[in-house]
Amino acid sequence: MMIMAWTCSSMLMKKKTPFFLFLFLVYFATVTIAAGQQIRPGFLYTRTRGRCTPQYWSRRSDSWPKMVPHKSTVSNVFGSRAFERYRENLTLLEAAADRNDDVGDAFAALLKQSTAALLNSYARKGYPYAAWEVKTLVIQALVSEKAAAFQARKFLEANENCG
Repeated sequence: MMIMAWTCSSMLMKKKTPFFLFLFLVYFATVTIAAGQQIRPGFLYTRTRGRCTPQYWSRRSDSWPKMVPHKSTVSNVFGSRAFERYRENLTLLEAAADRNDDVGDAFAALLKQSTAALLNSYARKGYPYAAWEVKTLVIQALVSEKAAAFQARKFLEANENCG
């Protein structure tokens, strides 16, 4: 009787072994593939759009520093060279607006990112640029499209990495 029981259980295990082996291989393959991929944070751990971006400032004009009213014009804030490049009555709020007109236009990208950079320089401790630096760099960048694109990228990096 003992031999028969051992034989029956042995036969059952032989029938189930391929199934368990298959499950183990599927699990192992899934873990291996997942380990090779970049792990992204879940919904609860993702960051919201930064507090220093043009999008942030365009939606929260009530949070603007008192030194820079949102009705200020670009030419009043950035000077006569900006007056030559942008329309006369363009406000900083319009410049920071969440539009896609800066795609492929270095001067529009410079204006959008520099507006956020100026606001950040007044509102955020530890921001890498002071207000006078932002204004000076904008005036210097308005000399060419290449300079404008370069400075827009620098402001973009500072705005996105701001805490």
